[in-house]
Parts: sequence; C-alpha cells; structure tokens
Amino acid sequence: MTAMNIAIVAGARPNFMKIAPIMHALQKRDDVAATLIHTGQHYDRNLSDIFFEQLEIKRPDVSLGVGGGTHAVQTARILEAIEPVLAAGAGAKDSSQRFDRMVVVGDVNSTMAAAIAAAKLQIPVSHVEAGLRSFDRSMPEEVNRLLTDAISDQLLVSEPSGVENLRSEGHPEDHIHLVGNTMIDTLRRLLPNAKETTALADARLLEHRYGVVTLHRPSNVDTRDTLAAILEVLARVSSQLPLVFPVHPRTASRISEFGLQPILDAAPEIRQLPPVGYLEFLALTSSAKVIVTDSGGLQEESTALGVACLTMRENTERPSTVVEGSSTLVGNDAEELERQLALVLAGDYDVGRCPELWDGKAAERVVEVLVGE
Repeated sequence: MTAMNIAIVAGARPNFMKIAPIMHALQKRDDVAATLIHTGQHYDRNLSDIFFEQLEIKRPDVSLGVGGGTHAVQTARILEAIEPVLAAGAGAKDSSQRFDRMVVVGDVNSTMAAAIAAAKLQIPVSHVEAGLRSFDRSMPEEVNRLLTDAISDQLLVSEPSGVENLRSEGHPEDHIHLVGNTMIDTLRRLLPNAKETTALADARLLEHRYGVVTLHRPSNVDTRDTLAAILEVLARVSSQLPLVFPVHPRTASRISEFGLQPILDAAPEIRQLPPVGYLEFLALTSSAKVIVTDSGGLQEESTALGVACLTMRENTERPSTVVEGSSTLVGNDAEELERQLALVLAGDYDVGRCPELWDGKAAERVVEVLVGE
C-alpha cells in the first residue's frame, strides 16, 4: 500500500510548537509520510533553528529561507518559493512523490501563503487552529485566518468558539473537527524538561515570585506615549515583583528609537533578556506569578499552566482563555494594567480552568482526521 504523503509547513516561532506533536504522532505510523517545509519566515536562530532541537523535530526536508519584509513582500516570497516544491510533487509520475495533502498551522503569513499555493495546485489543505476570530481585520493575522479557512477542506479547531465561527460562516459541517490544542500537547510533554533548565537561576528568580513580560504588537509598541506609559507601569510594579522581559527585536528597536531605555535602566528589577529558547521560556512562564503579554499563544499557555495572564489587546481570537482560563484583556490601557497587577499582587486574581480538550492528546485527534479514521 502506498503511504499517504503529507506536506507540513512551518515558518514562525508559534508554528513549531504546534507542528511538533503532529510530527511525533505521524512518525508512529507506517501509512503516512510527512515532508516538513520550513519557509524561514523567522530566521533568527532563537526564533527558529533552536526549536527544531528542543522540540525534537526532524530537520526540515525543504528550507525556503524567505526571511523578513513587509507582509506583501514576505507573502510573495513564500508563494514564489513554495510553488515549485509543491508543483514537483503535484506533477510527479511516481504517486509516492505526490502530495496528498498540505497541513498548515496557525495564522502567520507562511500559513496563508502555503495554503494558497497548495489550493491552486489542487492539493487539499488542512488548517490546524481553524476558526479562531478576533473580528478585527486590522490585524494581519485575522486576514490570514479567514483566507486560510476559506480554502481548506479540513478545519481542525482548538476551541468551541472556532466551531461556532466556522458554522456561522457557512463551512460544511463535515469539514469542521474540534480536536483541541496541539500547542498544549507540546507544553505538557516538555514541561518536565523545562523545569530542569537553569533559566530561573540564570535570571536570579524565585518560583512564583516574579512576572514575565512580552510585547511586540504595533498597538503597544509603535506609539511612543503608549509604550512609555506601559514601561512606566512595569517599572513601578517591578519594585514589588521582579519582572523578566525577553525583549522582542521589534520592541527593542522602538525602545531605542523613542529614547525609552532610561525607564528600564532605572528599574533594576526588570531583567531584560534577548529572545530565549522554548524550554527556557517555558521554565520562566510556568513558574511565574503573572504574565503580561500581547501574544496569542501565551494566552493559551498561561491558561494551561494556571498562571494569571494580563493580555495587552483589545480583543482576542481565543475567547476560551478569557471565559474559562487565566486571561484578562486590558488593551494598551496602562492604568488598567496597573489595576490588574495590583489584584495579582494582592492574591485576588482568578486563574480559571483549562478547557476540556487541551489534554495533551490533540495531535492524535488531528492525525485521525488527516488519515480519515
């Protein structure tokens, strides 16, 4: 029997945690062959290569190396680079070399561009993390989600809101599959490894007696007054609760451009770090008292970990993290951020519970859908 040939695409940091458990589940089967395509949308070693090592994913079969650029430029580069790879399989005389299906995850430019390229070559597309909606089309990720779901025939959903969104958009019921969250599979599998790292000791931190901060979205970092107000709140709070701040390259650039580094320099209990590996970062987040972030993935991880999460966004495509989990939306309102941090420090913050299907077995359900079981 000829094995089913699946192409799996990853391009940016969040993708790696989502594909890892799927790759592991596929490796257990002899009726599926998986080709891993790395677009290279993130090209910093700490945002890319190290993840293949720590997540124990095989090295990519194909590396496109598209790099950065504007959304249009990056999308165009991915389309141009991935099309001949997929076309070679689509036109292969040997059926074992043809791609029977493309799997894409998340909502980055690589997700959308790879899905479009596959659909134009008549390769069916499966979208892992389908149906998530912020209902804010000013966010590039929202456009990527909508377009990817529109051309996918397997919509693999991480939370119930995604099912309802897809139904309301008119997707056929037999395309929609609630499978759970593969990122949480990775978290649960590697949490013991993370606990063995020296990340806390290296940053001079004690368990549950510090916070973690990540910021990178334009709404928080691209306006001087907004970013300054947020940093000033963090500086004040750090005198009561040390904060570890792995500074995203985009945020570092804005801090320098706006002349805001003195705010951080005057707050010695804010420990600034370069981007760190997955295991080290998981060690930091899992033992934190609070996470302040504008990352979608961290909303989910904090919910699974039972750690308070103050989400610096006006909306979220992951409402279960707010309704059930640990996340509170504070937008870029510095005063609200300070108020919520005070609740955390006083022990009055409710971290909720973890959604039912975030049980570490989502990838197994994904593979069952992929192979038609």
